[in-house]
Amino acid sequence: MDALNVINYVISVIFILCYSYQFLYILVPVLKKAKPHKEEQAHNYAVLISARNEQAVIGNLLDSIARQTYDRGSVTVFVVADNCTDETARVSREHGAVVFERFDTTQIGKGYALAYLMERIDERYPGKPFDGYFVFDADNVLEDSYIAEMNRTFSDGYEVVTSYRNSKNYGDNWISAGYALWFLRESQYLNRCRALLGTSAAVSGTGFLFSRRAIDECGGWHFFLLTEDIEFTIECVTRGWKIGYCEKAVLYDEQPTKFRQSWHQRLRWSRGYLQVFRKYGGKLVSGVTHGSFACYDMSMAIMPAAVLSLVGLVANCAATTLSILAGSGLDTVLLSLGSLLFSSCIAVLVIGTVTTITEWKRIYAPAWKKVLYNFTFPLFMLTYVPIAFASLFARRVGWKHIEHTRSATVADIRSAGAKIA
Repeated sequence: MDALNVINYVISVIFILCYSYQFLYILVPVLKKAKPHKEEQAHNYAVLISARNEQAVIGNLLDSIARQTYDRGSVTVFVVADNCTDETARVSREHGAVVFERFDTTQIGKGYALAYLMERIDERYPGKPFDGYFVFDADNVLEDSYIAEMNRTFSDGYEVVTSYRNSKNYGDNWISAGYALWFLRESQYLNRCRALLGTSAAVSGTGFLFSRRAIDECGGWHFFLLTEDIEFTIECVTRGWKIGYCEKAVLYDEQPTKFRQSWHQRLRWSRGYLQVFRKYGGKLVSGVTHGSFACYDMSMAIMPAAVLSLVGLVANCAATTLSILAGSGLDTVLLSLGSLLFSSCIAVLVIGTVTTITEWKRIYAPAWKKVLYNFTFPLFMLTYVPIAFASLFARRVGWKHIEHTRSATVADIRSAGAKIA
């Protein structure tokens, strides 16, 4: 089984070469400080919310928008009630939103819903009075200063800005905590560090802002792949735009707690990464060859980890099968596989530990859960391996509705950190 040892060793080396720069990101906030903001300007904003059967949670989001410290007269909230069978539209109207109802069972997904919503907005407001557009999910809740902080960063000249993504339900179980810890790490040790280094941040699902100019130059919202956020990010990066990051703009969203839901969601993400690379791979490679670090960074974000994991999984499964057929022992195979998994878990544990320590006060869960779920974080990340493998062969991978039930204000979320459970 020397060949297997060599394969696992090569995978480890390639992984280190591809991602060592992300470990160096950890040092960036210590070595480099953020530049002061430019003079702040007032902007008119549209808020875009795509909602499907979200009557239980959307009211909290709309109330948190109404409580913003930013000039309320400069913010108009729009909701697309997308194929809803509940009272999402009614609840949204009662909380002050302009609502459009969409019924389309062929073009399913957030990208299509956002495109529909922007078309309706342009019809109602032909003069295009909005300077920028916020995108939120219905389960989100915002800190009161969110829009004001985003406006400061937007005034620095960025066409796209993303924010700090926190969780409403970190302490529910190891699955919700796994998601939350990854998004916290993404916010502080990817996007913040990218911004400090002057390269591009990345949009992640929800809580971002784009300019009217950006969407006009893109020819409208035409991002319909399974991961429309990543598709939009790569479109921006390959155009040479830098996506800004606003650490002080804090958003909370609800994470899945059931593994079945998590499996379907991350299966969609994994297939979506493949779709994005298939569509933009040539442009990314071209950008890298022309010296774009942002293109390299985004390429690493969507491809190598999945590919390397799949190669390792296939190689080890094949070696196990051959050993069984040959009647030889599995000691060498298991030792090699164990070594690969152990090194991977240690790397993920280090990432999780650093994030848990630095974001401790912003993780709203009892202390013992913060510690416990830090150690289950590697397990959560390892489940991506079979998910990535399944994404290659699953016939039907698409949008599946995830039910959101956590109705909570920012005060409710913060109080979870003081509870002893």
